[in-house]
Amino acid sequence: MSNNSHEVDIAIIGGGNAGLTLAAQLAAQKCPPNTVVIEPQPPTQRDCSWGLWAQEKQAKELSHSTKGRWKRWQLIDHLSRVTHSSDQYSYVSLSSADYLLDRAAQLHQPVSLVEESVSALKPGQDRTTVVTDQNQYSAKTVYDSRPPKIADNGLRQHFLGWHIHTEQPLKDPDTAILMDFRVDQSRGLHFIYALPFSEHHILVESTLISTTVEPQEWYRNAIKGWLKNNNIQVAEIISEEIGVIPMDTLVVNKQRSQSQSTSAQQPLIAPIGAASGAVRRSSGYAFQHIQQQISQLAAGIEQGNMNVPTPISSRLTTMDKIFNGVLISRPDLAVSLYMRMANALTGDQFSRFMLGKATASDWLRVIAAMPKGAFLNQFVKQLTNV
Repeated sequence: MSNNSHEVDIAIIGGGNAGLTLAAQLAAQKCPPNTVVIEPQPPTQRDCSWGLWAQEKQAKELSHSTKGRWKRWQLIDHLSRVTHSSDQYSYVSLSSADYLLDRAAQLHQPVSLVEESVSALKPGQDRTTVVTDQNQYSAKTVYDSRPPKIADNGLRQHFLGWHIHTEQPLKDPDTAILMDFRVDQSRGLHFIYALPFSEHHILVESTLISTTVEPQEWYRNAIKGWLKNNNIQVAEIISEEIGVIPMDTLVVNKQRSQSQSTSAQQPLIAPIGAASGAVRRSSGYAFQHIQQQISQLAAGIEQGNMNVPTPISSRLTTMDKIFNGVLISRPDLAVSLYMRMANALTGDQFSRFMLGKATASDWLRVIAAMPKGAFLNQFVKQLTNV
């Protein structure tokens, strides 16, 4: 083990969406701060699918890492099928590895990426020592993007997915299935998410929103059942991906919260990305919120402001908490909540809503479609818990 010590302005822990996007934006500045990104694994070892709604300009900017792009999508239950289409937005699936490799390729001195594992953070008066398995970094500011801890009873979205090569051509490769609820609902809100990338390649994920993660075979059996019900024969399972996304209040590690420098009132250690609450509680979507937060943070750093912007407005977070409260307290309503919302909105309105950019009119449409009693009860509960 080497104990080399390096002084840097900024240490970024974690080379995911938040960490490498921030590093690339800092590298593009006129006078980049001396920055190191510390990440133990190369992007190819942690490749997964990232979903988002994007307008044309952003979709083109992300084309190098895009696996699939759809102008039509569906939500399905036992009673109905909602089909949305949009001229303004596309639903896009990214390869996280391709995106992160592209961002890493944009780095240049004094911004660097090292393949090391962080073992300890030692905050001091005006600097923090980041100890890794190979080196030590003394940093004025540390941005920590490592995955957040979820409370034991916290709501989470968990999934297992298969990339599949099919025997026969798929019936409708131009339509993404965002939620198909025609699956076992006994363990929580459960749906199949299916993205056809071509006539013979589809990603099928069994996704569950609940407080308890199930054994992996449970998700695999759900996928097998859905494939059988849709007459899709598997030629080959190309790869499998699994994940857990927080949809509840995060457990804050005191060392990783915004500890303030005594001299400049700037954070010594601050979480960014999902660790800072950049995941939409009602949907699990995070990519766009992380992108927006990091762009604002990079612009602030260039002006000497190291504080991390709040990724999602408190109003939106409150609305999502009420929505999730209804999901937990009234599981009998869970499927209908999403179907009612989809039915109430057009493709453009639905995209805006998922992006966190819903207009007042969009919100009124959604509120009007919801069961009033269950939401009123949750609203009162949230008020009394404050």
